[in-house]
Amino acid sequence: MSQDRRSFLGAVAATGAGAAGVGAAEAAQAAPVADPAPGVPTRPLGRTRVNVSILCLGGWHIGAVKEPKEAIRIMHAAIDEGITFFDNAWDYHDGGSEEIMGRALAMDGRRKRVFLMTKNCARDAAGTRRHLEDSLRRLRTDVIDLWQFHEINYDNDPDWIVERGALREALRAQKEGKIRFIGYTGHKSPHIHLRMLGVHNWDTVQMPVNVCDYHYRSFVREVIPEAAKRNIAVLGMKSLGGGAAGRGRFIAETVCSVEEAINYALSQRIASLVVGIDSMAVLKQDLAIVRRFPSLDAEALKKLVARVRPHAGDGRHERFKSTQHFDGPFHRAQHGLTQKEIER
Repeated sequence: MSQDRRSFLGAVAATGAGAAGVGAAEAAQAAPVADPAPGVPTRPLGRTRVNVSILCLGGWHIGAVKEPKEAIRIMHAAIDEGITFFDNAWDYHDGGSEEIMGRALAMDGRRKRVFLMTKNCARDAAGTRRHLEDSLRRLRTDVIDLWQFHEINYDNDPDWIVERGALREALRAQKEGKIRFIGYTGHKSPHIHLRMLGVHNWDTVQMPVNVCDYHYRSFVREVIPEAAKRNIAVLGMKSLGGGAAGRGRFIAETVCSVEEAINYALSQRIASLVVGIDSMAVLKQDLAIVRRFPSLDAEALKKLVARVRPHAGDGRHERFKSTQHFDGPFHRAQHGLTQKEIER
């Protein structure tokens, strides 16, 4: 093992990593607040008074598992190992991801062991209510713990959710007890996220958090500090970047190791990192990484971001920020974009 690799993995003191997207206070707060053995460490979800596992099982990837029985087996194993935060969205695999997750959580009372998140794709009131009722039915639950507006990727999305009634309907559903907390997601641009921060007093915000982000249209540098001022919990995603099929393997293949990529993301001021788990092998890999996760110090973070700089500044590993190819089909259609227009 090289000296750089040893110092990277062995660093445990958070002593002020401002040059790598996290300051001294932020790095200290990034450390797990609980470490149940042999489970997964947890962190507070902003001001919600809820703690969540620092790994969140991603709904898109679990819906991509070919055999439903295997997908259920993976989810049950994840819960038993301490991953108790589950992600999903109304449009993942045309509802298939929510269906299979609902089946898994309905077995043997597992729903009670999971903090369940899914996402609303609509921007109007009627669509918002329809998406909520669809998700509740598919997930076989009476309440969704966290409901986020999905893919706030277009400059007019913040306006639409207010003007067309989506936010009003979400707040109504919250008063009805059908959802507990409300947030939003997006992978396109920090400036859109910053606009959304002023729309409502959100509980959470989900964004790309990876080693290349520091050098290119950075959410870590621009949005996380603003969310922290408001005590809004940040959820990280795309820690491995985005491959041609949107599965996110490029960073880990060409820039750094999977372990370095995940450790970097977890060293930022985030409550949890959404990860794609589509096999038992990936589940075991991610569990092993998070259980030996060090809180990286300033020097380790500085070296890592410097090392990836030649690969990061042009956005080659984060094309979800610069193209519409990675936007969901529902959202592209929502904005009137045809495939031909996207390919121009």
